[in-house]
Amino acid sequence: MRIIELRIHPVAVADPPLRSSYGLHAPYALRTIVEVVSDEGLTGISETYGGDGPVAALEAAKNRVIGMDPFQLTKLWLEFVEDADKENAEIAGGRSQTWLVPGENPQDRYTRTYGAIEVACLDLIGKAVGKPLCDLVGGRARDEVPFSAYLFYKHAGGGGLGEDAREDEYGECLDPQAMVRQCRQMIAQYGFREIKLKGGVLDPDTEIATIRALRAELGPNYPLRIDPNCAWSVETSVRVGRELKEELSGGGYLEDPCAGLDGMAEVRRRLLEEGIQTPLASNVAVTCFAHVPKAWRLDAVQIVLSDPHYWGGIRNLQRLAHLCETLGMGLSMHSNNHLGVSLMTMAHAAAATPHLKYACDTHYPWQTEKDEVVAGGRIRFHNGCVRIPERPGLGVDLDYDQIARLTERYHKLPYRKRDDEAEMRKHVDPNWKRILPRW
Repeated sequence: MRIIELRIHPVAVADPPLRSSYGLHAPYALRTIVEVVSDEGLTGISETYGGDGPVAALEAAKNRVIGMDPFQLTKLWLEFVEDADKENAEIAGGRSQTWLVPGENPQDRYTRTYGAIEVACLDLIGKAVGKPLCDLVGGRARDEVPFSAYLFYKHAGGGGLGEDAREDEYGECLDPQAMVRQCRQMIAQYGFREIKLKGGVLDPDTEIATIRALRAELGPNYPLRIDPNCAWSVETSVRVGRELKEELSGGGYLEDPCAGLDGMAEVRRRLLEEGIQTPLASNVAVTCFAHVPKAWRLDAVQIVLSDPHYWGGIRNLQRLAHLCETLGMGLSMHSNNHLGVSLMTMAHAAAATPHLKYACDTHYPWQTEKDEVVAGGRIRFHNGCVRIPERPGLGVDLDYDQIARLTERYHKLPYRKRDDEAEMRKHVDPNWKRILPRW
């Protein structure tokens, strides 16, 4: 079997005005749907980051992919690694997401491009041999994968523009009471059993009050997490960890409270001195394999947030899991705005990774049925979990009418990359810029 075509579909998906320390989400999020077509008439699919950068990287990979045997993924990975080593040696700065939103870091270009191709090839192979994708990479540790409610402070609006504007399902959420309401809505609709709050938006006291309000509403059986995306100083991070020592216990964690592994290590050291065991998690300071042993030596990160998209596919995520297990570190999975193809990729990756024992993040509730590219509509959650289907590959197919509609929308938009700072200046504060630490 050989690949005879690599198809790339840039799409735009309505997105509400969600806030983070990076700024404000635009009315549309950009994604890319990838297809690999074999000479036997089978097609494998995947989903990855969107915009000019990811699309150009995939276009550049066509000469490598077309003509390859989809089973020979290791050879393809070695070619990408060689190019990455050459290019990244010339790029100043470390491979970190501290300042760059996911999908916009040039040092992730090769891993995220390979990851998209690998998943599409595995989907293709699964269809060829009649096996679910997770069963191709060692088999499943679980038949259903738990996800967490991903709460955001947000302005009024449901995303989209003009006649394409969406209903504001959750309303404005800029205080603790509104966040409790948002959480209750998500639990009622999806059955989530773990809760994550995107922080770094309001002053720390308000965010502390929000976590406390969630604990008071839900009780201790719902683990809580907060992720301010490096918006806090070491001092503020320690204070928040101290004040939320009870609320973040019992399976919760404090994610990327401040910038850099050295800062995280100092937060950890000072909290331990006070007898506070709250683990620190990261998908900002730890973004490649070289970061993991350093984070472990410094005791800066106790839980690594994985991602099959920018870590270089599902098999690399499994490698990361083995490393974390050996070092005694935990493993979770973060997310970005995504559609059903990405959600199923995450589910298969988590199903085939025994050490991934925390519920995965997901933005999926923030997207709508109107934009789903999976044939048959939205992926369903059962008690907060996605079940692995018995169909081969990822277990989903594409709705090509939807792909065409979302691609047409993409080409009509004036922007080709995610820029949360620009959206903040446009809609909230004309002088806003991202400052670290902000508090």
